[in-house]
Amino acid sequence: MPGVGRITAVLFDFNGVLTTSPFAQMAALGEQAGVDGAVVLELMLGPYDEDTDHAWHRFERGEITAAEYGADLFARAAEANIDLDFTQLGNLMARLEVHDAVVEKVRDLRADGYRTGLVTNNVREASGQWRELVPIDELFDVVVDSCQVGMRKPNPAIYLHALELLGGVPPAEAVFLDDAPGNVTGATRAGLHGILVDAADPSGALAELDALLAADRS
Repeated sequence: MPGVGRITAVLFDFNGVLTTSPFAQMAALGEQAGVDGAVVLELMLGPYDEDTDHAWHRFERGEITAAEYGADLFARAAEANIDLDFTQLGNLMARLEVHDAVVEKVRDLRADGYRTGLVTNNVREASGQWRELVPIDELFDVVVDSCQVGMRKPNPAIYLHALELLGGVPPAEAVFLDDAPGNVTGATRAGLHGILVDAADPSGALAELDALLAADRS
């Protein structure tokens, strides 16, 4: 992690930071049917801490459609002899809860003069849903959606792209918060400060952010 310096920008993930995580619901689908939730997540998402050619990763980079991802998922589930009703996961975004404390923190950061950015791994078919959950355009100076830019976390390039859109903010002047350890690692590899968020309770991460910013100002 870079040494504490002049921090001018704070970047956030969406799912699991501004809201609860949909991954818990994905895992619960398996557990309700007697299938290990970790097995279901691996089937659906692949190695999430990496950026590979797994169908979900291609889906988040905007390379394939929902129909193509679904066909691949059902084929791999059948091959693994996993019988789940994945249609129960429809409209996942509507079931997420907003972390109001994080939303207010973003507002406070903007009021204090920090640049703010959103860097999310998402899919085109869900864009209308997740953008309705919080006032995105009021909160963030830039929004980087993986399916729109053809890059996804944890690829360091996506964080650097966000900083360029913020006017060329140096990585050492930026902080990134995410609930996926690999995504935080990707940010630190790009030179940013990284903070891991508990998707169920972001208060610890917000306290860590406050401490980092306070040390930066001292």
